[in-house]
Amino acid sequence: MSILRMPAVKAETGHRSHASIYNAIKAGLFTKPVPIGQRSVGWPDYEIKAINAARIAGQPEDAIKALVNRLHAKRTDVLVQA
Repeated sequence: MSILRMPAVKAETGHRSHASIYNAIKAGLFTKPVPIGQRSVGWPDYEIKAINAARIAGQPEDAIKALVNRLHAKRTDVLVQA
């Protein structure tokens, strides 16, 4: 697993700006970033791939919101198992 920074996330998703990604987060259509330093964040690559796959498959927004919730839950499950 790797963590993608904002430029890589924009390139992978086709988002044109930081604001569009943060608007998608606010709408529940994108996962929240993971802090990786004092002033830096990133996203696990598998989360970006899962969201992209759902979009490509034509999933409705409700299904993508559910996916985002499952991805956030998976982050917590990883911590519990460690």
